[in-house]
Amino acid sequence: MSDAVEGTAGVNGSRDEEMGAPASPAGPLATVEAASMPEPPMIAMPRLLQVLRLSQRQIEFVFRARRELGEVFRMHGAVPGRPVVTSHPDHVRSLFTAKPGQAPSLTSESPVRPIVGPSSVLTAEGERHMRQRKLLLPPFHGEAIGRYAEMIADAADREIDSWPLGRAFPLAPRMQAITLDVIMAGVFGIQGDPAAGTPEHKLRVAIRNLVAASTWPIAQLGELINLGRDEPRGPLRIAISILDRPTFAVIRKRREAANLEQRGDILSLLMRAQADDGETLTDREVRDELLTLVLAGHETTANSLAWTWERLVRTPGAHDRLREAVRSGENADETVEAVITEAMRVRPVVPMVGRRVTVPWRLGPYAVPAGTPIDVSVLLLHHRADLYPEPFAFRPERWMSRKPGTYEWIPFGGGVRRCLGASLAMTEQRVVLRAMARRLDLEAEESEPEHARHRNVTMIPAHGARVVVRHRR
Repeated sequence: MSDAVEGTAGVNGSRDEEMGAPASPAGPLATVEAASMPEPPMIAMPRLLQVLRLSQRQIEFVFRARRELGEVFRMHGAVPGRPVVTSHPDHVRSLFTAKPGQAPSLTSESPVRPIVGPSSVLTAEGERHMRQRKLLLPPFHGEAIGRYAEMIADAADREIDSWPLGRAFPLAPRMQAITLDVIMAGVFGIQGDPAAGTPEHKLRVAIRNLVAASTWPIAQLGELINLGRDEPRGPLRIAISILDRPTFAVIRKRREAANLEQRGDILSLLMRAQADDGETLTDREVRDELLTLVLAGHETTANSLAWTWERLVRTPGAHDRLREAVRSGENADETVEAVITEAMRVRPVVPMVGRRVTVPWRLGPYAVPAGTPIDVSVLLLHHRADLYPEPFAFRPERWMSRKPGTYEWIPFGGGVRRCLGASLAMTEQRVVLRAMARRLDLEAEESEPEHARHRNVTMIPAHGARVVVRHRR
């Protein structure tokens, strides 16, 4: 996070950790009630400039708005309807626990829709979303997660062995290599490095190239062009078609596999899955779900790990405590969990989640009409001084005897839209963080913190979290 933002740490003052945020009523209103209440204040800035600032410099944009306008404000955004931004846990609760149909997700209007398609659990709404979620739930819980842990540990050790000593390199691509191995094996059932020329090899290369291309400046322009569309156009259409060819080839090949009933990977499970009415997924629906898992699970987890180390190597005390706990085995599990929780608080990879209310809605002293998009700023919520004393400090110890609040710590979203892969993502982070702390002594290449860079709906380290390995066990 930039120095400019870190300098605002004292704006909201500080409270005792037990006090929490003051109550702020929120939820559905009758139209007549809403008419008697003011709407949130609007950011005074030309629309195009607001859209650009939000997409390029979201941190500075939202923190400045909160300083000047308070915790609820209105802006011009890429989605239609002049979105309202809030960061109060009571407001979060009202949106995440709303009745079905009252506050549907904005992901159906987001830049990810033309990439993962309208059939994805990420972009579907209502009954379709719940159907897709039910079909996808089993591979992400219980025994399935336990089976992935060994796979993750093997991938982490192989990757760590290849890292250079004494020379700076970005961690984000290395984390992506680990999570891609896990995705290919756990999701597609593709172990190791597939033979060149096979659909499996082409798929792996296409995924890697698509993620790399998403960092190009033209990709962000493509996001605005494709906002809210079902099908991509322009350069994004070409990129997706390159990925789709091997994806559908792998799907067709798997449908013909003689051992489909015995396979435990997610692709095979999706093909066997049936809804309550006996309906199965089409190839297109399988493709949309697979692409969701690849892009949502692969890149976000990798960048969360990169952010964790970007913070650790610049916080020597926390770094030393993690290594000592992991290497001695004393309080190792609790320490690893605390580090991950704190990193996801201060550097949430998805910095904003949204709903579009279908009825008038109260947000503290304000009311908004039906049809209003409401964005919860995860960044602002996670940096409330009344919830987190010294909110801009990286302090894993704050979690050593405390669990995250359901509506105060939301890196995975919440309610019926909470990330399906949250358990897998946390397992990946625990295993990889532990392996790195056990085997490596790392330093930052530069003492200054890395700024955030925005890509699609994610926030990533601008330089990939560059580190130097001083010693490898």
